[in-house]
Amino acid sequence: MFSASDTWTALQRVRKARPLVHSIVNHVTMNTVANGLLALGASPVMARTAEEVADVVAIAAALVVNIGTPSPASAAAMKIAADRAAALGVPWVLDPVGAGAVAFRTDLALDLCRRSPTAIRGNGSEIMALAGGNVTREKGVDSAHGADEALAAARALAARCGAVVAVTGAVDHVTDGTRVVSIRNGDPMMARVTGVGCVGSALAAAFLAAGGLAPLDAVAAALLVLGVAGEAAAEDSPGPGTLNWRLMDALYCLDGDMLAARTRIG
Repeated sequence: MFSASDTWTALQRVRKARPLVHSIVNHVTMNTVANGLLALGASPVMARTAEEVADVVAIAAALVVNIGTPSPASAAAMKIAADRAAALGVPWVLDPVGAGAVAFRTDLALDLCRRSPTAIRGNGSEIMALAGGNVTREKGVDSAHGADEALAAARALAARCGAVVAVTGAVDHVTDGTRVVSIRNGDPMMARVTGVGCVGSALAAAFLAAGGLAPLDAVAAALLVLGVAGEAAAEDSPGPGTLNWRLMDALYCLDGDMLAARTRIG
């Protein structure tokens, strides 16, 4: 049974191991993701060219592939990195930013789904698009569908891809197609800071790298940590600008007592 205690033990493992997380992340959120990993206790490397990604994956403990600002060149690098990770048994996380919005990024996300990701983390619209459902996309890359609405799609996608699927929103649902862990932590202001979801995907990679938990529980632990840290950061934040930097402090300072007191799962 997934718990706050398991999460705290896993977070301590991350901080001790300082896993190298190869992060192919979109240009908009690269700095936020790197700082989030550092605050957690992991070590980011942001290599993204086709000439180097295979070699970087080979020395990394995990990979996160985020398609937020795709180009033909970056798409090629993403595929090389994903294939290398799968071949070496390096856990990797797909963040299908904006899947369902336009054909190019949807096709890229579907292609990457076929390359054996360990986990997929997206919002409701993204997960529904990858599962083959009809999605409304009047909000660009933002979700027009809630996590609860997308839970059935997440289960179907997990069963089809053999990956843990996390659909995030007001409540985060993490599933392997059979089990579901629902995390009710977080604060609405987190949605006003670009890159918080991207940080969640990167933290999932770090927890997968640290080992000790089943993949579903590792991804759930990462999202629980982010949600609890987000709550703590929001308490004294008058707006999203302050929350942005206080989130990094909260990730750095998070301890077992805070997790035990704030965790809301199930």
